[in-house]
Amino acid sequence: MTTVDYSPKPGAAPVGRILLAQTAFETRMLLRNGEQLLLTVVIPTVLLVLFSAVDVVAVEGPGKRVDFLAPGLLALAVMSTAFTGQAIATGFERRYGVLKRLGASPLPRWTLLTAKTGCVLVTEVLQVALLSVIALALGWSPHGNPLAVAALLVLGTAAFSGLGLLMAGTLKAEATLAAANLVFILLLLAGGVIVPLGKFPGAVRSVLELLPISALSDGLRSVLQHGAGVPWSDLGILGAWAVLGLAAAARFFRWE
Repeated sequence: MTTVDYSPKPGAAPVGRILLAQTAFETRMLLRNGEQLLLTVVIPTVLLVLFSAVDVVAVEGPGKRVDFLAPGLLALAVMSTAFTGQAIATGFERRYGVLKRLGASPLPRWTLLTAKTGCVLVTEVLQVALLSVIALALGWSPHGNPLAVAALLVLGTAAFSGLGLLMAGTLKAEATLAAANLVFILLLLAGGVIVPLGKFPGAVRSVLELLPISALSDGLRSVLQHGAGVPWSDLGILGAWAVLGLAAAARFFRWE
């Protein structure tokens, strides 16, 4: 008679399965959060429609107003998700002990951070698709190399994600909430998203051009509005911010 062994075999699932499950969980949590949806979807959409229809801010370059605004608001969407939204959500998870408990589970800590980055990328795909459809309906005529656009978006995501995790892992949750929203507003106004950097004085403009939001919006605008090739200088700035932000987050992030 053959015996069957029904004894349990405890152990963690394969890392790949854990990563996919945690990424799906993080994405569902974000999409259920009304405040996050307001920040990541509603605000960029409203700004795109409003400033494309109303002549409030002078824009630069050939084509319609939407040709100037769409690349900048794509950059804003990346910042709102990878930096502002992720910093606030992770900061409060850290405060309430969620990260500490997850860190004690079979879920490796690097897998948790990778899942958060995967959630950001999924959300950004939805953002870019939505904003692109709306911009095309408003008469947007994009140009340039799609691979250059993808490279800008990926490096921009890495840069803002590193900075967001650094803020969430070092400041208190309330301070993260205030600082992330303040930075969002300041960079919206001074990062070349809606107001052209050419409107600022020369010395100020030289500093603003080194910001990640300025590099991302300028790079996207160079490709999508002007049909330029690969914007290496903007990619270099984003790459530097990505390396510095992710390295600092890995070094100083506190789980509790």
